[in-house]
Amino acid sequence: MSAGYLIALLVSLAGMVLLDVRHRLFLGRDPWRAALVLALGTAFFLLWDLAGIGLGIFFRDDGQFATGILLAPELPIEEPIFLLFLCQLTMVLVCGAEKVLATRRRADA
Repeated sequence: MSAGYLIALLVSLAGMVLLDVRHRLFLGRDPWRAALVLALGTAFFLLWDLAGIGLGIFFRDDGQFATGILLAPELPIEEPIFLLFLCQLTMVLVCGAEKVLATRRRADA
C-alpha cells in the first residue's frame, strides 16, 4: 500500500489550479460557476465509472502506488481525484486556447 499515486494526483491538481488562477482561465475568472461545472463534470464521470463497474467493464488495479482504499467495490479513492483533475485540465486547456486565440485575433487586427 502506497499513497504515491494519490499524492501525484493532488500535486498535479494543485499545480493546475495555480496555473488556472494565475492566468484567470476558469476558476480564476468565475470561481462559483467553475466550481459548479467541475462538480457536475466530476459527478458525471463518477456515475459513468459506477455504471461501468456495475456492468463488469471497469476493474481497479492493485498497483504498487495506489493506497488500496476503496470508496465502493472496484472504486479506489484516487478515482474521484483523477476525474476532478481531468475536468480541471480540460477546462484549463479550453479556456487557455480561447485566450490564446483571442490574443492572436487582436494582434492580427
